[in-house]
Amino acid sequence: MSHRKKNIVLLMTDQHRLDHASYHGYGKLDTPNIDRIAESVGFTNCVSVNPVCTPARAALLTGKYTHQIGMTAMSGDLSLQHPTYPRALQENGYRTYGIGKFHWLQGWKFGCPIGQGHPLTSIKEDMKQFGFHEVWEASGKQLVSRNYCDYAEHLDRQGLLEKYREFNTRSGMNTNLAETQNFTGEPFPFGEENYMDIVIGDHIIKAIEDRPKDQPFFLFGSFVGPHPPYDAPQSYLDKVAYEEIDDFLPGPEGSLTEETKQRLFKLRRSYKAMITIIDEQVGRILAKLEEQGILDETVILFTADHGEMMGDHGRAQKQSPYRASAVVPTAIRHPDYLHGIINDLPCELIDLTATILDAAGIDPQKALSKDWPAFHDRVPCRSLLPILTGESEKIRDYAFSECFGEWHMIQSSEWKYIRYLRYDDPDQVPEQLYDLREDPNEVHNVINNPAYAEAAEWCRRRRAYVLDRTPPAQLQWAPIIGRSR
Repeated sequence: MSHRKKNIVLLMTDQHRLDHASYHGYGKLDTPNIDRIAESVGFTNCVSVNPVCTPARAALLTGKYTHQIGMTAMSGDLSLQHPTYPRALQENGYRTYGIGKFHWLQGWKFGCPIGQGHPLTSIKEDMKQFGFHEVWEASGKQLVSRNYCDYAEHLDRQGLLEKYREFNTRSGMNTNLAETQNFTGEPFPFGEENYMDIVIGDHIIKAIEDRPKDQPFFLFGSFVGPHPPYDAPQSYLDKVAYEEIDDFLPGPEGSLTEETKQRLFKLRRSYKAMITIIDEQVGRILAKLEEQGILDETVILFTADHGEMMGDHGRAQKQSPYRASAVVPTAIRHPDYLHGIINDLPCELIDLTATILDAAGIDPQKALSKDWPAFHDRVPCRSLLPILTGESEKIRDYAFSECFGEWHMIQSSEWKYIRYLRYDDPDQVPEQLYDLREDPNEVHNVINNPAYAEAAEWCRRRRAYVLDRTPPAQLQWAPIIGRSR
């Protein structure tokens, strides 16, 4: 084992279903390069602590639950007052790069005019304060219509930005119901070399090449696919077979209409093609690390912010407590522990935060804590390193998730418990319970079955425990006399 600190690369996708990777053996498409990242461990029960873009990403950056950092919904901006793992890496001698989609800022209201979102290129020095020496930001496909990021500038230089924004508008809008979703699936018309995830791949490669050779580096490489619109270039669509496989899980209203299924069959093809593009970029990154002779000095992690319902349970998009939305593909390649384990025990997205710090020899609890103001020292993330080393099979008995002030969820190997939060009668709380051993597709709610009363209570106590132990951290803004700047 080398004594120099390992380089660390975190690769991330957006809106990526677990069953659309192949490291676990039941993928709906092959992802050979992502699979290589599972050479230490591939996880099949990693729960996003809040399956929506901004909250999930803010949680991953801080190692805390979204109710602790004031980011439970996709609104508002993450405060720089919260400790972050890249900042801790910087303080411990790492050169840090942030490339691709961050989405820690959602300060503008939905429906704001085109181009009137965040001027990300002009606030780059602020973005670096989250813990990065270098930043190249692509704000997300639909978000480029509002924000002006480095990718928007890339298009602008070619006179393509307005055309791209028009393309986004006509490609369709997000809705949470499969029946009302209206994405067209029109292929990206501006040349493969300008496709956002390929451009992000180019910048990741360049950062690896240009890195200082005398210090360890950390690279956050964050792809924007397979998030809608379903815009894979035609050349990639051509590589994916069009299929009509009617395996949608039934929703509360029964099955989908034929028209909706036909639309989803088309979109599924583009979804797979978008993941194929990302898998190709991951392959390029691994090849570059090998070419530079540093693959075996580098810890690589892969995950996503949340999944995609894609018609299951009658739903589309994310924001749902069901598996397709809430469980994300997650894999780690640590060169010292290439055991090729598949782990199906619960863990949380924020456990990657602790794992990154642990792999760098940094104590996650200390690094992500502050002793003032109150409650910055409640750090729920846990390192997955004991699973990699073989010391332990699991690091937690259950995972917690929450979303938009709409629901809380507890998920163990056996149970999924959901408590809906928007109710009017304190004696009539809407809840669901699924027996995951008997009903892995989560279609039979057994909350009212007396045989499951004990399991429901077990889950309720754990939800209460998480909330009791992790209050929101307090923030400060007023100038203090004599405060050291």
